[in-house]
Amino acid sequence: MESVVVWAAIMTFPETDRTKLKRLPKRGHFDRETVYGILDEGFICHIGFAVDGKPVVIPTGYARVDDKLYIHGSQASRMLRTLAGGIDACVTVTLLDGLVLARSAFHHSMNYRSVVVFGRATLVDDPEEKMSALVALSEHIIRGRWSDVREPTELEMKQTTVLSLTLEEASAKIRTGPPLDDEEDYSLPMWAGVIPLKLSAGEPVKDPRLPEGVPVPGYASNYKR
Repeated sequence: MESVVVWAAIMTFPETDRTKLKRLPKRGHFDRETVYGILDEGFICHIGFAVDGKPVVIPTGYARVDDKLYIHGSQASRMLRTLAGGIDACVTVTLLDGLVLARSAFHHSMNYRSVVVFGRATLVDDPEEKMSALVALSEHIIRGRWSDVREPTELEMKQTTVLSLTLEEASAKIRTGPPLDDEEDYSLPMWAGVIPLKLSAGEPVKDPRLPEGVPVPGYASNYKR
Protein backbone atom coordinates (compact mmCIF):
# COMPACT_ATOMS: atom_id res chain seq x y z
CA MET A 1 0.00 0.00 0.00
CA GLU A 2 2.82 2.40 0.84
CA SER A 3 4.41 1.86 -2.58
CA VAL A 4 1.11 2.75 -4.26
CA VAL A 5 0.95 6.02 -2.33
CA VAL A 6 4.54 6.88 -3.27
CA TRP A 7 3.88 6.11 -6.94
CA ALA A 8 0.76 8.29 -6.93
CA ALA A 9 2.76 11.15 -5.41
CA ILE A 10 5.38 10.82 -8.14
CA MET A 11 2.75 10.88 -10.88
CA THR A 12 1.01 14.00 -9.57
CA PHE A 13 2.06 17.52 -8.70
CA PRO A 14 1.53 18.71 -5.13
CA GLU A 15 -1.40 21.06 -4.60
CA THR A 16 0.22 24.26 -3.31
CA ASP A 17 -1.15 27.65 -2.32
CA ARG A 18 -0.14 28.93 -5.76
CA THR A 19 -1.52 26.06 -7.86
CA LYS A 20 -4.70 25.31 -5.91
CA LEU A 21 -7.73 26.40 -7.92
CA LYS A 22 -9.86 28.87 -5.99
CA ARG A 23 -12.63 29.08 -8.60
CA LEU A 24 -14.20 25.99 -10.18
CA PRO A 25 -11.77 23.56 -8.52
CA LYS A 26 -13.45 20.61 -10.28
CA ARG A 27 -11.72 21.74 -13.47
CA GLY A 28 -8.31 21.35 -11.86
CA HIS A 29 -5.93 18.54 -12.73
CA PHE A 30 -2.64 17.77 -11.00
CA ASP A 31 -1.61 14.53 -12.70
CA ARG A 32 1.56 14.73 -14.75
CA GLU A 33 0.02 12.94 -17.74
CA THR A 34 -2.55 15.70 -18.22
CA VAL A 35 -0.12 18.55 -17.58
CA TYR A 36 2.57 17.09 -19.86
CA GLY A 37 0.02 16.35 -22.60
CA ILE A 38 -1.03 20.01 -22.75
CA LEU A 39 2.57 21.24 -22.69
CA ASP A 40 3.54 18.83 -25.46
CA GLU A 41 0.71 19.99 -27.72
CA GLY A 42 1.27 23.72 -27.30
CA PHE A 43 3.70 25.94 -29.19
CA ILE A 44 3.85 29.17 -27.21
CA CYS A 45 4.12 29.81 -23.50
CA HIS A 46 3.76 33.15 -21.72
CA ILE A 47 6.30 33.84 -19.00
CA GLY A 48 5.43 36.30 -16.26
CA PHE A 49 8.05 37.84 -13.98
CA ALA A 50 8.86 41.14 -12.30
CA VAL A 51 11.54 43.64 -13.34
CA ASP A 52 12.24 46.47 -10.90
CA GLY A 53 8.95 45.71 -9.18
CA LYS A 54 6.93 45.95 -12.40
CA PRO A 55 5.17 42.96 -14.02
CA VAL A 56 6.26 41.70 -17.44
CA VAL A 57 4.73 38.90 -19.53
CA ILE A 58 6.58 37.66 -22.63
CA PRO A 59 5.46 35.00 -25.14
CA THR A 60 8.10 32.54 -26.34
CA GLY A 61 8.61 29.05 -27.67
CA TYR A 62 9.47 26.17 -25.40
CA ALA A 63 9.97 22.42 -25.20
CA ARG A 64 9.51 19.83 -22.48
CA VAL A 65 12.05 17.09 -21.83
CA ASP A 66 11.00 14.78 -18.99
CA ASP A 67 10.43 17.05 -15.98
CA LYS A 68 12.07 20.16 -17.43
CA LEU A 69 10.90 23.04 -19.60
CA TYR A 70 13.49 24.62 -21.88
CA ILE A 71 13.35 28.10 -23.38
CA HIS A 72 15.98 29.82 -25.48
CA GLY A 73 16.79 33.08 -27.20
CA SER A 74 19.43 35.68 -27.84
CA GLN A 75 22.15 36.24 -25.28
CA ALA A 76 21.00 39.87 -25.28
CA SER A 77 17.44 39.00 -24.27
CA ARG A 78 16.36 40.96 -21.19
CA MET A 79 13.90 38.24 -20.27
CA LEU A 80 16.50 35.48 -20.33
CA ARG A 81 19.07 37.54 -18.47
CA THR A 82 16.49 38.41 -15.81
CA LEU A 83 15.22 34.85 -15.42
CA ALA A 84 18.77 33.49 -15.25
CA GLY A 85 19.12 35.46 -12.03
CA GLY A 86 16.89 32.91 -10.30
CA ILE A 87 13.79 35.06 -9.80
CA ASP A 88 10.29 33.64 -9.40
CA ALA A 89 8.50 33.07 -12.70
CA CYS A 90 5.07 31.95 -13.80
CA VAL A 91 4.73 30.07 -17.10
CA THR A 92 1.34 29.53 -18.76
CA VAL A 93 0.22 27.56 -21.81
CA THR A 94 -3.35 27.59 -23.17
CA LEU A 95 -5.00 25.51 -25.90
CA LEU A 96 -8.35 26.80 -27.19
CA ASP A 97 -10.73 23.99 -28.18
CA GLY A 98 -14.03 25.74 -28.78
CA LEU A 99 -16.38 28.70 -28.32
CA VAL A 100 -19.27 27.94 -25.99
CA LEU A 101 -22.44 29.82 -26.97
CA ALA A 102 -25.01 29.87 -24.19
CA ARG A 103 -28.57 31.15 -24.17
CA SER A 104 -27.59 34.00 -21.88
CA ALA A 105 -24.73 36.42 -22.42
CA PHE A 106 -23.58 35.74 -18.87
CA HIS A 107 -22.90 32.02 -19.45
CA HIS A 108 -20.94 32.26 -22.70
CA SER A 109 -17.56 30.59 -22.29
CA MET A 110 -14.75 28.73 -24.04
CA ASN A 111 -13.57 25.16 -23.97
CA TYR A 112 -9.87 25.11 -23.22
CA ARG A 113 -6.95 23.26 -21.69
CA SER A 114 -4.40 25.29 -19.77
CA VAL A 115 -1.33 24.79 -17.61
CA VAL A 116 0.25 27.08 -15.03
CA VAL A 117 3.82 26.43 -13.85
CA PHE A 118 5.63 28.22 -11.02
CA GLY A 119 9.37 28.03 -10.48
CA ARG A 120 12.79 29.49 -11.02
CA ALA A 121 14.81 29.02 -14.19
CA THR A 122 18.49 28.14 -14.29
CA LEU A 123 21.09 28.75 -16.99
CA VAL A 124 22.05 25.71 -19.05
CA ASP A 125 25.83 25.98 -19.40
CA ASP A 126 26.70 22.32 -20.00
CA PRO A 127 27.42 22.08 -23.77
CA GLU A 128 25.81 18.67 -24.21
CA GLU A 129 22.62 19.60 -22.35
CA LYS A 130 22.47 22.90 -24.22
CA MET A 131 22.69 21.17 -27.60
CA SER A 132 20.15 18.53 -26.53
CA ALA A 133 17.79 21.31 -25.45
CA LEU A 134 18.08 23.04 -28.83
CA VAL A 135 17.35 19.75 -30.58
CA ALA A 136 14.30 19.28 -28.34
CA LEU A 137 13.08 22.80 -29.10
CA SER A 138 13.35 22.16 -32.84
CA GLU A 139 11.73 18.73 -32.66
CA HIS A 140 8.92 20.08 -30.48
CA ILE A 141 7.95 22.44 -33.29
CA ILE A 142 8.39 20.05 -36.22
CA ARG A 143 9.66 16.53 -35.71
CA GLY A 144 12.39 15.42 -38.10
CA ARG A 145 13.56 18.91 -39.06
CA TRP A 146 16.77 18.96 -37.02
CA SER A 147 18.39 16.19 -39.07
CA ASP A 148 17.85 18.21 -42.27
CA VAL A 149 19.37 21.55 -41.21
CA ARG A 150 22.83 22.95 -40.61
CA GLU A 151 23.67 22.64 -36.93
CA PRO A 152 24.62 25.77 -34.95
CA THR A 153 28.19 26.98 -35.19
CA GLU A 154 30.31 27.58 -32.11
CA LEU A 155 29.65 31.32 -32.43
CA GLU A 156 25.90 30.79 -32.76
CA MET A 157 25.94 28.61 -29.65
CA LYS A 158 27.70 31.38 -27.73
CA GLN A 159 25.09 33.88 -28.91
CA THR A 160 22.24 31.63 -27.72
CA THR A 161 21.03 31.39 -24.14
CA VAL A 162 19.13 28.33 -22.94
CA LEU A 163 17.29 28.17 -19.63
CA SER A 164 15.66 25.22 -17.91
CA LEU A 165 12.83 25.22 -15.41
CA THR A 166 12.18 22.06 -13.42
CA LEU A 167 8.50 21.09 -13.33
CA GLU A 168 7.80 20.83 -9.61
CA GLU A 169 4.82 23.15 -9.04
CA ALA A 170 2.21 22.97 -11.79
CA SER A 171 -1.49 22.43 -12.42
CA ALA A 172 -3.89 22.16 -15.34
CA LYS A 173 -7.36 23.61 -15.74
CA ILE A 174 -9.76 22.23 -18.35
CA ARG A 175 -13.25 23.11 -19.55
CA THR A 176 -15.16 20.78 -21.87
CA GLY A 177 -18.74 20.21 -22.91
CA PRO A 178 -21.84 22.28 -23.73
CA PRO A 179 -22.98 25.58 -22.23
CA LEU A 180 -24.30 25.56 -18.66
CA ASP A 181 -27.34 27.79 -18.68
CA ASP A 182 -29.74 28.66 -15.89
CA GLU A 183 -32.53 26.07 -15.83
CA GLU A 184 -35.22 28.60 -16.76
CA ASP A 185 -33.27 29.62 -19.88
CA TYR A 186 -33.19 26.19 -21.55
CA SER A 187 -36.61 26.79 -23.11
CA LEU A 188 -35.54 30.02 -24.80
CA PRO A 189 -35.79 29.83 -28.62
CA MET A 190 -32.21 30.60 -29.60
CA TRP A 191 -29.38 28.36 -30.74
CA ALA A 192 -26.86 27.25 -28.14
CA GLY A 193 -23.89 24.93 -28.42
CA VAL A 194 -20.17 24.76 -29.14
CA ILE A 195 -18.15 25.90 -32.14
CA PRO A 196 -15.10 23.59 -32.12
CA LEU A 197 -11.76 25.19 -32.88
CA LYS A 198 -8.44 23.58 -33.79
CA LEU A 199 -5.05 24.54 -35.18
CA SER A 200 -4.49 23.18 -38.68
CA ALA A 201 -1.61 23.41 -41.15
CA GLY A 202 -1.98 24.80 -44.66
CA GLU A 203 -0.01 23.97 -47.80
CA PRO A 204 3.73 24.70 -47.42
CA VAL A 205 4.87 27.87 -49.22
CA LYS A 206 8.41 27.61 -50.55
CA ASP A 207 11.11 30.22 -50.01
CA PRO A 208 11.40 32.34 -53.21
CA ARG A 209 15.17 31.68 -53.15
CA LEU A 210 14.79 27.90 -52.92
CA PRO A 211 16.75 26.19 -55.74
CA GLU A 212 14.70 24.29 -58.29
CA GLY A 213 14.28 20.60 -57.68
CA VAL A 214 14.34 20.66 -53.88
CA PRO A 215 11.33 18.58 -52.80
CA VAL A 216 9.01 19.46 -49.94
CA PRO A 217 9.86 17.10 -47.03
CA GLY A 218 7.10 14.89 -45.77
CA TYR A 219 7.13 16.45 -42.32
CA ALA A 220 6.18 19.77 -43.97
CA SER A 221 3.64 18.56 -46.54
CA ASN A 222 1.93 16.25 -44.06
CA TYR A 223 2.34 18.32 -40.91
CA LYS A 224 -0.04 17.46 -38.10
CA ARG A 225 -0.15 18.52 -34.48
